[in-house]
Amino acid sequence: MTGTMVKGLTNAQIAWRAAQDIADGAYVNLGIGFPEMVARYQPPGRQAIFHTENGVLDFGEAPPAGQEDWDLINAGKKAITLKPGAAIFHHADSFAMVRGGHLDVAILGAYQVAETGDLANWRVGSKGVPAVGGAMDLVHGAKRVAVITDHVTRDGQPKLVDRCTFPLTGVACVTRVYTSHAVVDIAEGRFVLREKLPGQSLEDLQAMTGARLHLDGPLTDLTVPELAE
Repeated sequence: MTGTMVKGLTNAQIAWRAAQDIADGAYVNLGIGFPEMVARYQPPGRQAIFHTENGVLDFGEAPPAGQEDWDLINAGKKAITLKPGAAIFHHADSFAMVRGGHLDVAILGAYQVAETGDLANWRVGSKGVPAVGGAMDLVHGAKRVAVITDHVTRDGQPKLVDRCTFPLTGVACVTRVYTSHAVVDIAEGRFVLREKLPGQSLEDLQAMTGARLHLDGPLTDLTVPELAE
């Protein structure tokens, strides 16, 4: 790769940026791990209704350490609390909600996202034990699928690519990607750049990306607050 890589956003900052696009009252599923951070950063005056595949709707923040009820967990086996009016239901009913198109947004992590909207997020080649979980259902059941991710891998390889080389989770399913360096829409089989870090040139960002970035409409600065991880 060529180009100069400026310091990217932290995971907390990426999660904050993604949270700003969630509408008040939206039904939202957050992927296990990094995407779970999005729930921390809902804008004032907005409240999403969070869904977890193991059968809870409208759960709240994690309880204080030592006050966990381990009968109340999310799909990532983390302790949760229940908001007034929350519902607990069978695993099969939970997936019926997903497959029936009742979720407004699913926010997932990724190994690769292709300019066609294909997503690979469950296995790197033939390594490790396959663990797709509910992602294959979510990417085709939710009304909108967004990804949060670093822009490149730890060894500097692009995660936004022309075609995925890892096993696919879904085809043509992702519509927006929030990365450590940019906000990119996927439209008509293209990456459309919407926001980039101030101080980073378009040329350097393109050098970090495995497919062409297109401009269509205004390009704004990707600005976020300072946040603790």
